[in-house]
Amino acid sequence: MKINGVNQPNFNPYKNQMQKQMDYPKDANKKDQLEISNQAKQLQERVKPDAKRAAYVQQIKDAVDKGDYQINHEKTAQRMIDFWSKRS
Repeated sequence: MKINGVNQPNFNPYKNQMQKQMDYPKDANKKDQLEISNQAKQLQERVKPDAKRAAYVQQIKDAVDKGDYQINHEKTAQRMIDFWSKRS
């Protein structure tokens, strides 16, 4: 049984879409770029640790490496309790 009407033989509804994809220019030389604004650069400068803090951290790292670093368990526990009690 043949039905002829709106649909003709060899009719492909996706033909136009496929043609558009084939016609789309492919820029193989195009590369991704990232531009950081001056304001963002200024914010990054503010985040850098100060010299006093860096010296303190280095002092702790050296003590840990030598095995001389002592942990005050009571102070640590109290700080944890203080932190979590404020969050509740």
